[in-house]
Amino acid sequence: MFYYLLKYVLLGPLLRLVFRPRIEGLEHVPPSGAAIVAGNHLSFSDHFLMPAVLKRRITFLAKAEYFTGPGLKGRLTAFFFHSAGQIPVDRSGKDAGQAAIREGLGVLSTGELLGIYPEGTRSHDGRLYKGKVGVAVMALKAGVPVIPCAMIGTFEAQPPGKVIPRIHPVVIRFGTPLDFSRYAGMENEKAILRAVTDEIMYSILSLSEQEYVDQYAAVAKAEEADRRAQDKRRFPKMPLS
Repeated sequence: MFYYLLKYVLLGPLLRLVFRPRIEGLEHVPPSGAAIVAGNHLSFSDHFLMPAVLKRRITFLAKAEYFTGPGLKGRLTAFFFHSAGQIPVDRSGKDAGQAAIREGLGVLSTGELLGIYPEGTRSHDGRLYKGKVGVAVMALKAGVPVIPCAMIGTFEAQPPGKVIPRIHPVVIRFGTPLDFSRYAGMENEKAILRAVTDEIMYSILSLSEQEYVDQYAAVAKAEEADRRAQDKRRFPKMPLS
């Protein structure tokens, strides 16, 4: 109930008014039946804008940190994600990927839309990073199509670290559904999973026209943080006299 209150009364109309997103390819999203919507992830705003323009309800696998944040902001964020029916996924530990797959398959088994960001985390620099194979596992096990989606302009509207979005043109572009039925029963083949995931990422790339980086986003973030730490140690700020 709260999901539809947010979508049609509280949040959806405001987002449409402020961002005036241009929507392309919405006809590619099936009116019924289970499907995966796989998109790039540039901004916290993505969680709100895509559901706001879809005619159907979509459930995202959201990182558990959104449900456990401290302070007033953390409580409000947790309340929103719980009320909107989003599913917390613990990304720590060796079994995190399997837990996410189980939750995703549960959503698909009910005939709903499942939203996934194959990169696994937000892009820290606006580029598109290598996809994780969980999306391929779910697509093959559930036997559902994958609809590629590109969020364009949300990085400029709300880059990492910016709490209040700025007004910036946004385009939400959906591509032709990808059918992987030819790989049915091959969800345990690593080469197949990699090929399916790369095909999904290429479709997202074609829609978004981002620069592609053949590296996992989490690894790139960690390397960037390490470089910054090294720079601080090498060139510490001098106290003002």
